[in-house]
Amino acid sequence: MVRPPTARSAVPGVGRLGLLEPSAADSLRELAWDNVDSVPLLWALSRSPDADLALLTLIRLREQLGSDWAALDYELRRNAALRGRLFALIGSSSAFADHLVADPPAWQLLKRPTLPGRAELLADLLDSVKAEPENGPNAGPMLYRAQVTGPEAIALLRKRYRDQLMLLAAIDLAATVENEPVLPYQQVGQHLTDLADTALTAALSVAVARVCAERDVPVRLAVIAMGKCGARELNYVSDVDVIFVAEPADTTATRLAAEMMSVGSAAFFEIDAALRPEGKAGALVRTLESHIAYYKRWARTWEFQALLKMRPASGDLELGEQYREALMPMVWAASERPDFVADVQAMRRRVEDLVPADLRERELKLGHGSLRDVEFAVQLLQLVHGKADESLHVQGTVEALTALAAGGYVGRDDAANLTASYEFLRLLEHRLQLQKLKRTHTLPAPEDEEGMRWLARAAHMRPDGRQDAVGVLTSEIKRNAMRVRRLHAKLFYRPLLESVARLDADNLRLSPEAAVRQLAALGYVAPENALGHLKALTGEVGRKGRIQALLLPTLLEWLGETPNPDAGLLAYRRVSEGLDNEIWFLRELRDEGAIAQRLMIVLGSSAYLPDLLINAPETIRMYADGPDGPLLLATQPSDVARGILSGASRYDDPKRAVATARSLRRHELARVASADVLGMLDVAQVCEALSSVWIATLEAALQAVIRASEAELGRPAPADFAVIGMGRLGGMELGYGSDADVIFVCDPRPGEDETVAVKWAIGVAEQVQRLLGAPSTDPPLQVDAGLRPEGRNGALVRTLAAYAAYYENWAQSWEVQALLRAHQVAGDRDLGIRFLRTIDPIRYPEGGMSPEGVREIRRIKARVDSERLPRGANPATHTKLGRGGLADIEWTVQLLQLLHANEVPALHNTSTLESLDAIERAELIDAADAALLRDAWLTATKARNALVLVRGKPADQLPGPGTLLSAIARVAGWPTDDGSEFLDHYMRVTRRAKTVVERVFGGE
Repeated sequence: MVRPPTARSAVPGVGRLGLLEPSAADSLRELAWDNVDSVPLLWALSRSPDADLALLTLIRLREQLGSDWAALDYELRRNAALRGRLFALIGSSSAFADHLVADPPAWQLLKRPTLPGRAELLADLLDSVKAEPENGPNAGPMLYRAQVTGPEAIALLRKRYRDQLMLLAAIDLAATVENEPVLPYQQVGQHLTDLADTALTAALSVAVARVCAERDVPVRLAVIAMGKCGARELNYVSDVDVIFVAEPADTTATRLAAEMMSVGSAAFFEIDAALRPEGKAGALVRTLESHIAYYKRWARTWEFQALLKMRPASGDLELGEQYREALMPMVWAASERPDFVADVQAMRRRVEDLVPADLRERELKLGHGSLRDVEFAVQLLQLVHGKADESLHVQGTVEALTALAAGGYVGRDDAANLTASYEFLRLLEHRLQLQKLKRTHTLPAPEDEEGMRWLARAAHMRPDGRQDAVGVLTSEIKRNAMRVRRLHAKLFYRPLLESVARLDADNLRLSPEAAVRQLAALGYVAPENALGHLKALTGEVGRKGRIQALLLPTLLEWLGETPNPDAGLLAYRRVSEGLDNEIWFLRELRDEGAIAQRLMIVLGSSAYLPDLLINAPETIRMYADGPDGPLLLATQPSDVARGILSGASRYDDPKRAVATARSLRRHELARVASADVLGMLDVAQVCEALSSVWIATLEAALQAVIRASEAELGRPAPADFAVIGMGRLGGMELGYGSDADVIFVCDPRPGEDETVAVKWAIGVAEQVQRLLGAPSTDPPLQVDAGLRPEGRNGALVRTLAAYAAYYENWAQSWEVQALLRAHQVAGDRDLGIRFLRTIDPIRYPEGGMSPEGVREIRRIKARVDSERLPRGANPATHTKLGRGGLADIEWTVQLLQLLHANEVPALHNTSTLESLDAIERAELIDAADAALLRDAWLTATKARNALVLVRGKPADQLPGPGTLLSAIARVAGWPTDDGSEFLDHYMRVTRRAKTVVERVFGGE
């Protein structure tokens, strides 16, 4: 038997209403709402952001109202507007729910059809303390004297303020429950600001009565609103920033200001005067003349940025207007300050650093893609263009965006989109604050499903057919955050491009003067040149020009954050023009954000890399991320070396073979230098990679020359040939500016004439030097054999036996020291190893170096210190020969090797760092001293490499404070942009190392 379907009840149950509390059904019965007549009430209740909280509050209200409940019940049944306001309010805010329960008749306030105006708000708050207009010589329209001044004044003001706040919140939230008008964001902010202004006036009225109880107010005191209050875009719960101006600024004025802050902070909101001159350390109250003097002489850029939003709010409004008129011209001149860009960027970074990393994606105010991002960008544009355009002299963020769009400084679509994102984020901020009337800007954690569900409903999110309300909210948060993250590109650069390119986005153009002004404010030292580069880039015909116009806003933003945006933009133009025929280039930049951003960082930081990238463009593809991390790190030096040897071996002609090797070296140099600039490699990894590619190129050249020689001779070579690396090459510690120090050694093969063999070997060595040293756009390849016996006066190549005889009979102390870093690097491996075994007894002498030898080493070092340092060089900051620099550390390590290598086998090592580790393990010096030497060597090497990367040519002298030093500091991995801090750190590290050098090397 089939049962007929059960008829669905006309009265929805608690499940259909979304009520989760077990007591919900009983509560509905208690309210007598479990019937057909109450269905509209039930469905309205179900739309409340937290229906269970709303129902619980209704039960509490019924208990408190007693017989008066019937009047509220009646109104809820007949008045949809009241129903929407009350249910939305008590389902969105536990704080207002408690407020109503504490004063149940206050629900009557919610029946008011419209919000009160500013005059009515002022009258209401002043009435709560029976305030009357102040008389006397300093009377004014916003100066009153309260009649209620005792402790009860605070309670009366708090209650009246909270009632007005509750009415606004109820009207603002009503649309989430019933079909009520949505209150525009700007109206909410302006009403909150009016309420704050009247609250400040009421608090001042109590202060007047307390401080000047028996006399007229003897001073003029103006209260200047700052921040969001000044801009008339206040939050529901926010500090109110103020500045006080008084005539005279005496103890009475100070007491009035302090008492007003005390009353207002206790009754309404925290009143904060920290934006005053000198901050919390400065005087609370100053005269107008004192304010003007401070801002003329001492104020920093961020203080003028803060003054953008100033507005006389209470007290002596005439004095407040005088303050505004005196200071605003300074505000509009702030962008001409030499430190303007640096100050604004530093402030933005400080704001970002305030947010813990784990909260940045949830922080609406200070995180990535946040409210502060929009506000900073808008304020910066106002400061840049406001001096020449008075239409930008507005205070609110939305009003400023509108004015910027009208003036052509921002595209209209961009301004509209950013306004929408800004208002959306402010809406979420308001809803979060209303929940408990707490000052918060943090979204619920993703795992807090209940919190996200409540916020979605409070923000009036509705399912869209594909996602529920929480899904819609999450998508909207991500979409708006991403849109705001692009705000700098949109706000700063799009109008610039529209001014120089054939774009019709908004039919708006910046004038050439405005474009130059904007580029200067973004950190470009030569804005006219930068404008020329933009014209050239966007002037390309067809698709390339369109893609450049699409890319450049974001690329320019990233360039603006580099040490040298001018050079970076020029380099980008050169790279773009150099790769004009590479169809993949612009496509990769467009489609791979990591490639584009890393390329801009590299171009804006390094003069060493642009030519390399133009000639080795495939390296740019390696800026992308692969499955295991950046592709720049996917290549191992050993793989590169094999590739160079394999590539060069395909050619019989030495010139073609060497050209191939140099081409592959170019790619590797570009890869290593790029990874270095981007902070992906440490010092040891850079040195190893550079040494490895040098050795492979040298090996490839040597093999090619020997192959060609054997082909020409028609028989095998008459001698074995080996290349011994010396100096940094032998230690595998080459830097970007290092030459390759070598010794060439040969050994005649059986039956070959020694004279013929040596002559042949000299020819091979000379040809290798010539081929590798040929002029090129690449960094030079100088093979230096100056450390051979008798130096440049000696034979370029000797036989193994000749080397043995020389070193055994005539080697000087400095030559023995030089041999410490000798290592077989190219050519016949067996011969190279035999050479090393031949010199081992020389460089690691039995019993250590003689006292006479040690004295000679110290004498030579003293001579080097006094004679080799270039004229005009600063010995404190010369990375190679300066105090505690590379030479100091290396000579100290080598002296210890000469003294102890015979007894400590681990010192048979050509690497400075590895030898230093062995010295520490053998306890030849204290571990702390070894750590100081190691730190100095790494610091100096890193600084020396950064010098070459930034300047594009070999250099050893660190510059003084300035933009060049800051760029070097950034490339060297210093965590801030402060080059002076980096220099101080360098000198501190090397100074400590020098004390160890003097004690260990000097034999103290």
